Amino acid sequence: MLHRRTLLRILPRSPSIPRRTFTTTVPALVNVGDRIPDLELVEGSPGNKVNLSKELRGKGLVIGVPAAFSYLNSPSLKAAGKVFVVSVNDPFVMKAWGASLDPSNKSGIRFLGDPDAKFTEALDLSFDSASIFGNNRSKRYALVVEDGKVKEAYVEPDNTGVNVSAADKVLK
Repeated sequence: MLHRRTLLRILPRSPSIPRRTFTTTVPALVNVGDRIPDLELVEGSPGNKVNLSKELRGKGLVIGVPAAFSYLNSPSLKAAGKVFVVSVNDPFVMKAWGASLDPSNKSGIRFLGDPDAKFTEALDLSFDSASIFGNNRSKRYALVVEDGKVKEAYVEPDNTGVNVSAADKVLK
């Protein structure tokens, strides 16, 4: 009878089958002091790339939502500096949502798509919503950012509610 080690050396390993690992640590969400991921998001069209690690050189706010056209509490956000709303959506949906909320584009709030959820996953702020949306989505959150680093993080414990990340609590 062949031992398991012998089989593992003899049989080629399929790259599509990941090795199982066991871990007891809870994944860490984005933390105060973390740098904003150096990844591209899209604004308005797939060719218009935006990198928040470069955009947020001063003071700013990144608002993550589970879906476009979901609740967005946006009174007096100008005091927060540059404001970006990010969702795991394509740029066309985000552009339409931005136009519906701010047709004259006077607020300065920018709506960015994260179509492959790489930005959201880099912040460890995704959750499994495949049964509802067909893919993983972003938790609802607000990140106060200064010079590319997270100064304060407000992440909804239930992923989608509006309590911890409400504007009145973030902008206090």
